[in-house]
Amino acid sequence: MSKLSIEKEILIEASVEKVYEIIGDFHSWQYWSPWLICEPNAKVKINNTGDFYSWEGNRVGSGQMKILKKSDHKIDYDLTFLKPWKSQADVSFTLIEKEGKTLARWSMESKWPFYLFFMRKKMEVLVGMDYDRGLKMLKEYVEDGRIYSHLDFMGNQKYEGCKYMGIKTQATMATMGDKMKQDFGTLSAFAKDNGIEMSGQPFTQYHKFDFVSGEVEYTAGFPVKEKPSNLSNALFYANMDACSMNVVRHKGKYDHMGNAWSAQVMMTRNKEFKQNKKIHPFELYQNSPMDTLQEELITDICFPLK
Repeated sequence: MSKLSIEKEILIEASVEKVYEIIGDFHSWQYWSPWLICEPNAKVKINNTGDFYSWEGNRVGSGQMKILKKSDHKIDYDLTFLKPWKSQADVSFTLIEKEGKTLARWSMESKWPFYLFFMRKKMEVLVGMDYDRGLKMLKEYVEDGRIYSHLDFMGNQKYEGCKYMGIKTQATMATMGDKMKQDFGTLSAFAKDNGIEMSGQPFTQYHKFDFVSGEVEYTAGFPVKEKPSNLSNALFYANMDACSMNVVRHKGKYDHMGNAWSAQVMMTRNKEFKQNKKIHPFELYQNSPMDTLQEELITDICFPLK
């Protein structure tokens, strides 16, 4: 047996005492859980003292968690998964005071079967991303008393397709956000300079997303009625085919977009729809960050269907 180890942290603008109170009571966990947001109808049971809870769902499986020990600035938990497979993990939160703020460190350690050694790194990355999503929501829950991320499960929708001018970019998960802003800035500037009106919703289509290496390849698309006559070398013109798609709508900050993507992945694993892998998944932007508050942004995460 080898070990699966995860450790993530985030700085929260609140006292250690306030963060400690929230992470020490499972009644609050359901609000910022990176898994339960993907299946809001999962059954959750929490005891009166808030030190034990269990869950059961189709996407999130089933399991239970209890507080083993509370000490100064640290809480230890026992985590047991029952479905889709049985396993146990040691989880802890460690809180460090930083000039009136709190560095919250969330860690997990579990046994990992030796014969699955080739999957261990990928699993650490994927679970680590779940922890990152959860910590972002915990931070907002502690600081603002609310989380700027909500999912609507829209189901089967029809995409009519479009003609578009686009930019294809290679990036890393760390640089993707900045490069995407740059790409859409380039597209918008070209459209403005040439009097081109957008004829549909802008989108990003993801051709490659390697979680282990962090490599990403995507196309930023700007729908147009016809091919511009003077496209620069950085831009190209193409057609986005019509398709049926499963849609999860994200309302809130782009920082939380991973919640909608994770929900789509969970739904495919649960065989809630048949994904057409010949057409790459994409994001449709329903409003613009240029004139919309971040918490009111609406983005559809679209997985094409067979």
